[in-house]
Amino acid sequence: MSDHAHESHTGPIKTPTQLLWTSFFSFVAPIFIIIGLVFYVTSGDKPAAGAVDPELATAMRIQRIGSVELRDANRPLQAGDAVYKAQCAACHDAGLAGAPKFGDAGAWTARLATGYDALLASVLQGKGAMGAQSGGAFSDVELGRAVVHLANAAGGTFAEPAAPAAEGAAPAAGTAAAAPAEPVVMAVAAAPAPVAPTVPASATVAAGTGEALYKQACAVCHVAGVAGAPKLGDKAAWAPRLALGLDGLTASVIKGKGAMPPKGGAAASDADIKASVEYMLASLK
Repeated sequence: MSDHAHESHTGPIKTPTQLLWTSFFSFVAPIFIIIGLVFYVTSGDKPAAGAVDPELATAMRIQRIGSVELRDANRPLQAGDAVYKAQCAACHDAGLAGAPKFGDAGAWTARLATGYDALLASVLQGKGAMGAQSGGAFSDVELGRAVVHLANAAGGTFAEPAAPAAEGAAPAAGTAAAAPAEPVVMAVAAAPAPVAPTVPASATVAAGTGEALYKQACAVCHVAGVAGAPKLGDKAAWAPRLALGLDGLTASVIKGKGAMPPKGGAAASDADIKASVEYMLASLK
């Protein structure tokens, strides 16, 4: 009877071996588990804070720094609302890639405080996901008018820039009269040694038009994959789309598809749109 009472007051640990294993699983094992979890979490390959997407950095690094643009010198200047609809509405109407929405006074308050010159510089040189808009289908004055239209819709009071004064109104006495202006003006930016064009030239589309249009209207979404746009050079993302062929993809761009507005929001001809699609397809080779 006394032996039974003695056993009822003892614990489950009856031998030194049991005590050793109990101590191990109670204290040592949890420590090793915690160390393993910490090592697992900290050993992952994670980008540093503020790191740039490698694909985006590569796309920006390999862009050409020289280009040739053809612009009709006799074309009348476009109004700000027309330029906005043709080149800016694709992002600013929907607020894509962080673009402040049209008419959103709250989003524009801080930007309006920087002044017209700073806003125009951001448009011409590019800022954030927005590529440089200068040198495209519209002149800097027309882009300035679009800036005024966009800013004033959100409470700004900027004056619309006037057309530049005509040059060479009258030749000086004793000097030869200036040659008549050509109907087409070529703006050439400094560039490295000539490189074979990515897009094949044709009788209706100037060489390089596809690349220029891509950088002006398409890169803002296709470089970073905004709103589901397949990234430039991403073969996996483009694979299911390739079945449509060049003509089918061109038709999708012209009509618009998903978050992409017709012609990507650009005021471009169907031939230029096709050239930009050819440029994007060439990046997959």
